[in-house]
Amino acid sequence: MDSYRYSADVVIAGAGIAGIAAAIEALDRGRRVLLLDRDERDNLGGLARESMGGLWFAGSALQARHRLRDSVELGYADWLAFGELAPEDRWPRAWARSYVERCIPEVFEWLRGLGVEFLPMPMWVERGLYGQGNSMPRFHVVWGTGRALADAVIARLMNHPERDRLDLRFGHRVDALVRRGGRVAGLAGATEPDGRPFEVAAESVVVAAGGINGDIERVRRHWHADWGAPPTVILNGSHRFADGRLHDAAAAAGASVTHLDWQWNYAAGIRHWRPRKPGHGLSLIPPKSALWLNARGERIGPMPLVAGYDTHDLVAKICAEPGGYSWQLLNRRIALKELAVSGAEFNPAIRDRRRLRLALDLLFGNRWLYHELTRNSEDFVVAGTLPELVERMNALNGDATVELACVEAAVVQYDGAIARGERFHNDEQLRRIAFARRWPADRLRTCRFQRILDPGAGPLLAIREYIISRKSMGGIQTDLSCRALDHGGEPIEGLYAVGEAAGFGGGGMNGKRGLEGTFLGGCLLTGRVAGRNA
Repeated sequence: MDSYRYSADVVIAGAGIAGIAAAIEALDRGRRVLLLDRDERDNLGGLARESMGGLWFAGSALQARHRLRDSVELGYADWLAFGELAPEDRWPRAWARSYVERCIPEVFEWLRGLGVEFLPMPMWVERGLYGQGNSMPRFHVVWGTGRALADAVIARLMNHPERDRLDLRFGHRVDALVRRGGRVAGLAGATEPDGRPFEVAAESVVVAAGGINGDIERVRRHWHADWGAPPTVILNGSHRFADGRLHDAAAAAGASVTHLDWQWNYAAGIRHWRPRKPGHGLSLIPPKSALWLNARGERIGPMPLVAGYDTHDLVAKICAEPGGYSWQLLNRRIALKELAVSGAEFNPAIRDRRRLRLALDLLFGNRWLYHELTRNSEDFVVAGTLPELVERMNALNGDATVELACVEAAVVQYDGAIARGERFHNDEQLRRIAFARRWPADRLRTCRFQRILDPGAGPLLAIREYIISRKSMGGIQTDLSCRALDHGGEPIEGLYAVGEAAGFGGGGMNGKRGLEGTFLGGCLLTGRVAGRNA
């Protein structure tokens, strides 16, 4: 079978938003660009299209509108503390500083120039639990979710004045980097599904093919020590082609691949009932007012689990429990106000920019999502009484692991604390709920001390939740020009890495924890930087 042969000034492996941003910048400089992707044309933009579209900014105009006095120095201090970046993490620290300093002009303002808008108020996530997290709200959600963000960036690419210098090819799987004369001079692979080989000759190669978290076996091999042993079930919330293939190719070409155990996985995954890949999971945004229970029905503690403070710690706590999975216990009233699913698919009011629909959901509860989940998800159990609920939880698992006495004890203790009144709330979950409600954006979607067994708030719900694989925060090590580095710290001529493939910059700019929103932002910034330099 004859090979396809291509040539370009710059070849980019991966047409997610990092690769697209790199292509735009290279076209701005009059370069001939070949943009390859393994997926279909309809999926141009990658996983960003499916995302919630949240980006991390410190010092934005939106923050200033709400009198949030943020700064580069405060943002950087939070970043280093939360990620536990050590002094020896030279390039991750350099990229962290670079992102905090440049995210406003090169990401926020650039996106606004492309017509991207944000929800009126930033969200406050990853506040920190035992240590310093985000000192103030920094999570800016795109009005239209990640789909609107991807559409805007794609429109800039497709309508570029130098569009005739761009060649887009889909169904191309890259397997190896080509070296000639001591430099990376192209790449090679095969088309899918026919398997016809191809080779590209290029002055510069940009790896923008995502991380490793779509390959669950790789995720297990690089499981972080904080989380103990990986659980039996890990759902897939990453891209189906984020399999680390290009990490291996870069390593074979001499690149240093670092910190693959720095992963951003979530604690509240459920199985997708319309799966598009093996083990396809959805990542819930867990209700703060729900009780988080282990497999036996005991409340996980002694520090109760509450979302929005430290996702890395949530995963660690659940992995330490029997079975490595959990239950959340709540009622319909809590679900209507607090339950959400991350991503564009289950946020149609924001995705489709329907202001009235969003306002009604916030005021009266998201009934559409409640019905979608309770009618379709095998991981949701609904019942009128606690004994009936426990019976159905056990029927779902096919055993008798959940103990009614444990569940009753957890509910009685929690409801009793609420009933004594706010002056006597010595339950840590209630204290954190009170703290969360002090920020208006969180108050809109957090109940005010809602009892589980409130007769007017039923029926009761239990959600079986698994760990779900999401993002790789380590990757190909790069300098501040996005040049891939060898094990001696020297640039590999002709090779660049961006986005998740580069750990969003430097082989792991977040450290072992991410402040949320740094993933999409890191893709855009590194893509733009690489496109200028390649």
